[in-house]
Amino acid sequence: MEYGEMIDLDHLGAVVTKGIANVPWPGNPTPRVTEVYGGMLNAIGLQGPGVDVFMKRDVPFLRQHDTKIIVNVCGKSESDYVDVVERLADADVDMLEINISCPNVKEGGIAFGQDPKCAEQITKAVKKVAKQPVIMKLSPNVTDIAEMARAVEAGGADVVSLINTITGMKIDINKRTFALANKTGGMSGPAIKPVAVRMVYQVANAVKIPVIGMGGIMTAEDALEFILAGATAVSIGTANFINPDTTIQVIEGIEAYMEEVRCGRYPRVNWCCALRILF
Repeated sequence: MEYGEMIDLDHLGAVVTKGIANVPWPGNPTPRVTEVYGGMLNAIGLQGPGVDVFMKRDVPFLRQHDTKIIVNVCGKSESDYVDVVERLADADVDMLEINISCPNVKEGGIAFGQDPKCAEQITKAVKKVAKQPVIMKLSPNVTDIAEMARAVEAGGADVVSLINTITGMKIDINKRTFALANKTGGMSGPAIKPVAVRMVYQVANAVKIPVIGMGGIMTAEDALEFILAGATAVSIGTANFINPDTTIQVIEGIEAYMEEVRCGRYPRVNWCCALRILF
């Protein structure tokens, strides 16, 4: 909601929400955000109000704007994901993005997105009850990202998005302790972009479904790298903390690029850029 006061959301192709669970999640203890070279680490812990509050409070606000609503769904078990998706089935939202970087409590805490069989199974389970198109958000913390993409495609995913944050750590040498109370956190920002572009390229060449690219996009040039690597659309998160106008500047920059290389102007270029609400 805060970004709606700083930029015109009508110019964006979509707004991707923070993680929505079936119940409110309190998040991790503080400190849970810290700056690092080329980006930031966060261990927010997917803090959120839960699906009921989201539908009553946030959906009506977003529907005031001429943009698409993509709901990021999180959970601690397959049944958690299915519960949220079922409750969103008749909600006025456009797409669902399933965050499979969450730890699977029934499998010893390994993230759903680190096991191909588990990723395929949860995709199938979600697709059985979803009434909106389903995006599966892939974790980069895997050995073979293409294998994970093929797994969720086999499970029925309509789209894949990547990359999620890369697990990292920072230590405060003066306090001689971890910078984050959680010890580790997810790294985002421009430092991860080369990894993200490489993974988007691999996935785009491994599956036939659309790919949404993200990870370190700060400028139109960054976004165009993802598109040239095979992404159908791009999403911007961390850059909004530095410059809330980043998404608009990226859209305008892509338009200028298209004119410059004489590729013609898309009827609606803004569909390819989404604002991510991180926290």
